[in-house]
Amino acid sequence: MSDNERPVALDLPIPDPADLPEETRRYFDICQTKLGMIPNVLRAYSQNLEQLEAFTRIYNQMMLGESELDKLEREMIAVVVSSENKCFYCLVAHGAAVRKYSGDPVLGEHLVMNYRSAELSARHRAMLDFASALTRSPATISGADTDALRQAGFSDSAIWDISNIVGFYNMTNRVAIASDMRPNPEYHSQDR
Repeated sequence: MSDNERPVALDLPIPDPADLPEETRRYFDICQTKLGMIPNVLRAYSQNLEQLEAFTRIYNQMMLGESELDKLEREMIAVVVSSENKCFYCLVAHGAAVRKYSGDPVLGEHLVMNYRSAELSARHRAMLDFASALTRSPATISGADTDALRQAGFSDSAIWDISNIVGFYNMTNRVAIASDMRPNPEYHSQDR
């Protein structure tokens, strides 16, 4: 595997997808069919199948599972957390998802660069202010922050989901940054 094909800069024993167990190959085939690629984050995690299973399980629950938050809102959170953390991989990948779900390439760019400059509903502004604060200074979060989310129309269950998504992306950003994870080239041109 050449350096240009490696999903991370670390010298990890990343297997060829053809050498993976059948269940993993089926999952990767679904990704290839739905997304037109196997995301590099999955390829990187494939070097440890237990970690891959844990990662995909929590990702699928956080981003695709039952929630009051729609897919766009979840992706918006991912982008704002990743912007605060300067995570190139996640900004590119989830910025593409914001463009897709919103149909607005300008919104995707605003969220990547500075969500505060975007035209947002009061609901989305409160959600992203909370995501930003929880990422930058978690020890300062108080009841006033969750009250602001309630006033914006979020239930306590939705606040729980927002908090979990923020936590998940803070974790994945750190792994992606530390490993110099590289976004798939396909993300750059999607939904522009």
